[in-house]
Amino acid sequence: MRALVQRVSRAQVTIDDKIVGKIGPGLLVFLGVGKADTEAEADYLIDKIAGLRILADAAGKMNLSLLDTGGGLLIVSQFTLFASTKKGRRPSFDQAAPPELARRLYDYFLVKARERQLDVQSGQFQACMEVELLNDGPVTLLCESPVEYQAHGNFLDR
Repeated sequence: MRALVQRVSRAQVTIDDKIVGKIGPGLLVFLGVGKADTEAEADYLIDKIAGLRILADAAGKMNLSLLDTGGGLLIVSQFTLFASTKKGRRPSFDQAAPPELARRLYDYFLVKARERQLDVQSGQFQACMEVELLNDGPVTLLCESPVEYQAHGNFLDR
C-alpha cells in the first residue's frame, strides 16, 4: 500500500461540481492499493500517517502529528501510485490491486482512520474527482507499507 501524504492548509475534493470532502489544516492522503496488500498493510499505514510528526508546533518546527493537533485528514483513492513507467511511454498499472480488493481496503482504511477519532473526509472510490489543495511548506512524503518496502528492498523503519 502506498500513500502520498501532503501537509495542507486546506484541501477539497469535488465531483460533478459538488464538494464531497473538505478539510482545513491537516493532511491530504492519496492512497494506492497494491495486489499483495491486506488489512495488515492498511493498519500499518494509518498508524504511520496518524503519528507522522510533520505538522508545525508553536515554534514552527515539524514536531506534531494529527493525533496531537486534531487536524483534518482527507483520503483520496489513487491507483496511479502503482504506475510503472520503466518501459515505454504508457504507464503500466499491473501492480495495482483489482477494483474489488482496492475498494475493500480503501474502505477499511477509512474505518480505521475514523476509529482513531480523526477528522476524516474522503473522495469517492473510482470517481473522476477534482482535488484542490494548498500545500503547506511544501511538505510531501511517500509512505509505503511493509509489503512495498520488501518488494523494493528498502529498510523497514517502523
